[in-house]
Amino acid sequence: MNILHTSFECYPIAKVGGLADVVGALPKYQNNVGVTASVITPYYDNQFNNTSRRKSVYKNTIYLGDISYRYSIEKILSPQLGFEAYRVYIKELLDRPNVYNYEDDAERCIVFQLAVLDWITNTDNIPDIIHCHDHHTGLIPFLVSHCDQFTKLKKTPTVLTIHNAQYQGQLSYDKLHYLPPFDHDKIGLLDWNNCINPLASGIKCAWRVTAVSPTYMQELQQKANGLEELLRHENKKCIGILNGIDTHTWNAEIDPMIIKNYKETTVVSGKKENKKWICNHFGLDINKPLFGFIGRLVEEKGADLLPEIIRETLTNLEGSIVVLGSGNLEVEEQLQSLTNEFKGKYNTHIGYDERLSHIIYAGVDFLLMPSRVEPCGLNQLYALRYGTVPITRRTGGLKDTVIDIGENGFGICHENTSVWDVCYSIQRAIGLYEDQQKYRGIQHQIMKIDHSWSQSAHQYITIYESLTNQ
Repeated sequence: MNILHTSFECYPIAKVGGLADVVGALPKYQNNVGVTASVITPYYDNQFNNTSRRKSVYKNTIYLGDISYRYSIEKILSPQLGFEAYRVYIKELLDRPNVYNYEDDAERCIVFQLAVLDWITNTDNIPDIIHCHDHHTGLIPFLVSHCDQFTKLKKTPTVLTIHNAQYQGQLSYDKLHYLPPFDHDKIGLLDWNNCINPLASGIKCAWRVTAVSPTYMQELQQKANGLEELLRHENKKCIGILNGIDTHTWNAEIDPMIIKNYKETTVVSGKKENKKWICNHFGLDINKPLFGFIGRLVEEKGADLLPEIIRETLTNLEGSIVVLGSGNLEVEEQLQSLTNEFKGKYNTHIGYDERLSHIIYAGVDFLLMPSRVEPCGLNQLYALRYGTVPITRRTGGLKDTVIDIGENGFGICHENTSVWDVCYSIQRAIGLYEDQQKYRGIQHQIMKIDHSWSQSAHQYITIYESLTNQ
């Protein structure tokens, strides 16, 4: 069985968030259990693409309305990925340094999807399943089902995975002419709230819809940025499958990015060396419990509350905090301004640094995740893998993966994203840290938890098999 994953992100080819980690790991594990999974992304002008070997396998011209684009499909020659990877190269449209945040993102998404379908149609390289990830590829299920140009793909099953329903890729109808000819009686399959909505269209047209955790799929039927009614209507073809993590990349015993490697039996000494590096680097006290936050500094992650949480915690409690992330400029400025006020107790790195993130997972004692929305969450899974206790709000995948210590679990959970809830959880964490025997027992316990992709990969394959047997 041949599976083609279509995505705008894939680690290490191009990464903005968790979508890249999922698409960079799931195919690898699927290949390990008997299917052939490959990935196709746009070509970006970044270090990975500019240094990796590649081979051109197809060239053609596609049209976005009256505008023609010459494109090529390049195969990435990198066996280290664990799967075959392809990219769509279009000069001056896709070959840009950033993944998102261009004025013509709508055009970029549509052209990418058209190029992928044109390639597999004209080369007879038709996969058994086309697996689409988020709204960037959400039009593919409609295109293969209803556009004459892709009639050969009409019987190819499509799967759409929702990684984050907050972003839907809405387009005004003045861009409708970008799509190839189709029966306009089907235009309702593109529409939601009087605009073209790629995510809504994908939900309507895909043969199966998945979300990245069971709880998130349930939550989407109550809160999905306007798609609640649609998801309730389509619920019979919807299922939540919990994301896994790449346990080779995220492995404290062999991770080349951290200061000292360790395993479950040496977690105490190993984490101490990584914590020592963090404290030296950021000017913090190694003898205090160390809390970390890693992620986008946006409201969705609860990051807008971080400045007040930091001030309340460090004014009243004994601990240290380090923040790694970027996003809202006002939040960035507030976080930077606190470094002088709480010198020796708090510091931040505005931006993103992959190696530093690994060291923080390995070195902090607790990871803060006060998310308002967390479809699955990978950070808490990385933290567990590195013997770091997660402090999480009970939402989405956080609820599915972290059990509170008060319920014979291993994490610290709170119900709401509020300053009070998070600060109270931090206070509980400090109490746990002071009981070193119990804390170390939890560290040993959480490093044994298996959150690899193995089980989830099998669940996806079960879905694929059910669709190909229809």
